[in-house]
Amino acid sequence: MGNYVENYDLIVKKWEPVLVTPAEETKRGIYFLSNVDEDENLVRTIYCYHHKKTNDDDPSGVIKNALSKVLVHYHPLAGRLVTTTADEGRLAVDCTGEGVLFVEAEANCSMGSIDFSKPDAETRGKLVYEIPGVKSIFQIPPLMIQVTKFKCGGFVLGISFNHVLADGQAAAEFIVSWAETARGLPISVPPFLDRTILKARTPPKIEFHHSEFDPIEDKSSAVNDFSNEEIMVYKYLKFTPQMIQTAKSKTTGLLTKPCSSYEALSAFVWRARTRALNTAPDQLMRVLVVVNVRDKFEPRLPKGYFGNAIKYTAATCQARDLVDQPLSYVVGLVQEAIRRVNDEHLRSTIDYNEIRRAIRPLGFTYISSTWSGLAFGSTNFGWGEAISTGPVELPVDEGILFLPRQEKGKMCMYAFMGLPVSAMGNFEELVRQIN
Repeated sequence: MGNYVENYDLIVKKWEPVLVTPAEETKRGIYFLSNVDEDENLVRTIYCYHHKKTNDDDPSGVIKNALSKVLVHYHPLAGRLVTTTADEGRLAVDCTGEGVLFVEAEANCSMGSIDFSKPDAETRGKLVYEIPGVKSIFQIPPLMIQVTKFKCGGFVLGISFNHVLADGQAAAEFIVSWAETARGLPISVPPFLDRTILKARTPPKIEFHHSEFDPIEDKSSAVNDFSNEEIMVYKYLKFTPQMIQTAKSKTTGLLTKPCSSYEALSAFVWRARTRALNTAPDQLMRVLVVVNVRDKFEPRLPKGYFGNAIKYTAATCQARDLVDQPLSYVVGLVQEAIRRVNDEHLRSTIDYNEIRRAIRPLGFTYISSTWSGLAFGSTNFGWGEAISTGPVELPVDEGILFLPRQEKGKMCMYAFMGLPVSAMGNFEELVRQIN
């Protein structure tokens, strides 16, 4: 992308938004959302494309036209979020066919003026549309699109997706389907829309202890836990293949089964984060590991399941053990949390939410998730694959998102995370010590 200008003052002029409706008549009525469709956060991502002289089509027109066509298959995205009065205020989608909000925009610079490799939420946020003055998710369409053209001819596709409509895999499959439609291809993975297959049982049965919903007592008040430090810093922290292998090698022969890279990184970050925050030794700490559960149900969820199919599974440990025990011990805790995720446990979680409508407390908790294995990079709308993709921001400060990135033929993993300024310095030093 050429040289960039540090802290370039990006100015984006946005035209009036329009609504893109399905190209054909679609099903109307209330669309069921399961108890797994619980996260109401807006997930905002950007996709950057070079200008291709061999393709003189207008990106906005091509993308908008393809969106209209693909919405025929993904018609709930053209609806609006509601609560159903007949079902205790359950969140649902009213499939009205109103459409997706679409905005065309123009930047005052070339793409080379912006450093897309850094998690600059202020700059990235200008490339994704946000309705001013909104105070409720019910005032926001489930999907909003912005196409920003740069002076070099390149453009950025900005997507705002309400998490209740899709998890990472479902969102990625939708975007790939949209891109295939733009190129005149059939959809390779048609969506499976029926979420009633994840309805709670009648009557609901809570068969397990779901520790992800347990509150955690604060025992760190006497220790410098940075709770009064208001300034947060967000960074991409690089883990090379060698660093990941080194971390995994510390568990060799000490676990009942070899650990995955995700398990090793989740454990390492949980441990290092606890050290960096100087947490009180007797403070209970928790990690919520996000697991894709499509193949955990019996039978497996249908291919193309469009919705949320993830589980936040919890591992807990006192800070002193996280700090003093070897990494293999912490990886073992993470592996055990993931091992518990099976059909029976998932059904019990769905029923737990049916009865309790529970919210996971985030005190002394960090959430580990990954985009590894998702097709966010395979988004060719006719201008080649995206040259850069990524989130605008973390949905929650307690979250850590592992982002795969190909560099010189090797797959590196970047941990996108935020910490108080002082703690981030401590954390970076612990990362450097891996090798």
